[in-house]
Amino acid sequence: MSILVVADHNHQTLRPATLNAVGAATKLGQPITVLVAGHQAAAVAQAAAVLPGVVKVLHADDARYAHFLAEPLAALIAQLAPGYTHVLAAATAQGKNVMPRAAALCDVALLADITSVVSADTFVRPIYAGNALATVQSSDKIKFITVRMTAFEPVATTGGAAAVETVGATPCAIGTQFISQELSKSERPELTAARVVVSGGRALGSADAFKTVLEPLADKLNAAIGASRAAVDAGYVPNDYQVGQTGKVVAPELYIAIGISGAIQHLAGMKDSKVIVAINKDGDAPIFSVADYGLVGDLFQIVPELVKQLA
Repeated sequence: MSILVVADHNHQTLRPATLNAVGAATKLGQPITVLVAGHQAAAVAQAAAVLPGVVKVLHADDARYAHFLAEPLAALIAQLAPGYTHVLAAATAQGKNVMPRAAALCDVALLADITSVVSADTFVRPIYAGNALATVQSSDKIKFITVRMTAFEPVATTGGAAAVETVGATPCAIGTQFISQELSKSERPELTAARVVVSGGRALGSADAFKTVLEPLADKLNAAIGASRAAVDAGYVPNDYQVGQTGKVVAPELYIAIGISGAIQHLAGMKDSKVIVAINKDGDAPIFSVADYGLVGDLFQIVPELVKQLA
C-alpha cells in the first residue's frame, strides 16, 4: 500500500503547494504516488515524476478536468483511493473544494488542514482559529487529508525518477457547468510562496492607498501584497489577496502588517511568519501581540519614510 498525493497545478506547471503536500507525505514513510488530473498537462506529469520520494505518477488527461470542477475530480480520486492508505492534497482552494467530496464518496472522514504527522493514523490540526491544536486519530481504512502548506517543508523539484502511468477518466454525473473565470494577474510573487508579504488593512481607506502606499514598499522588497478581510470586504483589493482563516495562510520570512488591527481570523493566517512587523496608530491593537517589531504612528507618514530609507 502507498500514499496518493493529488497535485495542484495549472496544466503547465506544478504549484508550490504540491511540493509541501509531498513533503507531508514523506513523513508517513510509505511509497508516494502523485495524481495529475488535467487537460493537456503532460508537462506537469513529467515535473511530478522527478520529485524526490515519488515512485509513480498517475496522469489522467481529459477535457472534463480542464477547469478542476469538484464532481469529476472527486469521482476520479474516489475510484483510485481504495488502492492507498492515505490520500493527501494541499489545503488550497482546489484541495478544499475537491477533497471533502471525494472523502464523502468513500464514506470516510476528512482530516482538514493538518500541521503535523504524529503517526500513520494520528495528526495535529489547528482549531479555534489557530488558538489551540487538536491531536486527532482516525480509524478509517483510507485517510483523506488536506495539508497546511506552511507547516511542511517542500521537497526539491528534482532528484526523483518515477514512472508515468496513464489512467482513464472516471464517468460521473456532473451537476455543474463551467461558465467563466476572472483571474487577477500580477508580476509579483505568489502570495502563499513569497519570502516577503506586505499586507494592508481597512485603515488604508481606499484602493488608491493600496497602490500609492503599499505598492512602492512591496516593489522595494520584491514582496507579495496581502490584505485583511476588512480591506477585501471594503473593495480595496480582490479577495484572492486576503490573508486569514477564511483567506490564505502564509508564513513568509518577513510579514509587514500595515493598518491591520489583528483580528483573530487574520492572525490565524499569518502568525507563523518568521518575522512580523506591525505598523498601526493604535498601540493597543492585537496585532502587536504577535509582532516582533512594532511601529505606532500614522501609516501614511511611516510607510513613505520607510520606502525612502530603502532607496
